[in-house]
Amino acid sequence: MDAQRLLARRSFTELHARARAQALLDPGSFRELIDPFERLASPWLPRQGIVTQADDGLVVARGLLDGNPAVVLAIEGAFQGGSMGEVSAAKIAGSLELAAEDNRQGIPTRAAIVFETGGVRLQEANLGLAGIAEIQAAIVDLRRYQPVAGIVAGPVGCYGGMSIAAGLCSYLLVTREARLGLNGPAVIEQEAGIAEFDSRDRATIWGLSGGEQRYRSGLADRYVEDDAAQIRQALLACMRAGRPGRCRSERHDAFLPPLSQADGARPAEPAEVIAAFGEELRA
Repeated sequence: MDAQRLLARRSFTELHARARAQALLDPGSFRELIDPFERLASPWLPRQGIVTQADDGLVVARGLLDGNPAVVLAIEGAFQGGSMGEVSAAKIAGSLELAAEDNRQGIPTRAAIVFETGGVRLQEANLGLAGIAEIQAAIVDLRRYQPVAGIVAGPVGCYGGMSIAAGLCSYLLVTREARLGLNGPAVIEQEAGIAEFDSRDRATIWGLSGGEQRYRSGLADRYVEDDAAQIRQALLACMRAGRPGRCRSERHDAFLPPLSQADGARPAEPAEVIAAFGEELRA
């Protein structure tokens, strides 16, 4: 990257959730729903001595994308690792459900979700899990009408049940800094031992679950530089493409044969994963 381009770049990963939503929507169209002044915080965290956040770490923004009605849902990774509790999950699920209802009423509302999350909030485990299930159902409902785009930028990544939600999106955009996986490195090491996964080995972490690897192995659709303008342009391109013929979760038949041939007796190597799945699975 040349110096002039580097100076002009605005890092998307360094923005907080509200600024990310503003960067994605058409200029001047951002309008926040259930903002912090509504004081809709988790009722469960104070009981465990944890300070709440007025928006429960989730920004709901209505506005326009390419001149069309849209909702952007941005998770704040700096609050509780972006984990999903009762309130934050309900804000996402409810917004997606309303967007689907818009479409049934003839209003072509599309959605973008900025994933920055470790998954369910352990302090609200059952409520968080139920909320994530509602999010997943709402994504599947809405994507029948309009594209639902997911963005994983970093630095928290996207893990747990929310990684399944990301996989259900019509399109998934990732950066080099992104990470995507069902279980995080520390969880894998804790449950299976360091021989299975060393959570301190950053090269292995990004080699197996980093954005570039996920793109090359067919689990993401766009690999984008960490630049707010470029991510917005990639998002608009996905929206203009419309709903894909088959979403990734509808193409499971292409992923299962390589997966069934994997050798579970030893840790996978990044090159082996790419060779097994290959870029043709993105088609």
